[in-house]
Amino acid sequence: MRERNKVMRGLKSEDTPIAKGFQIYYNFVKPHQSLNGQTPAEKAGIGINSEKNRWLALIKESLRA
Repeated sequence: MRERNKVMRGLKSEDTPIAKGFQIYYNFVKPHQSLNGQTPAEKAGIGINSEKNRWLALIKESLRA
């Protein structure tokens, strides 16, 4: 987070919606090379629907709960 904060000028504190959105993207949407193409959530067993659009799958899942 700290490295990302340096390059995002509008990010003055960690309580902004941008920071939370970036955290969700990093943990649930972005596949990681070091995890063999899995997201950290998938590696932890918190998989989301295997739709092509992971953002849409997260939104649908949040509406279900």
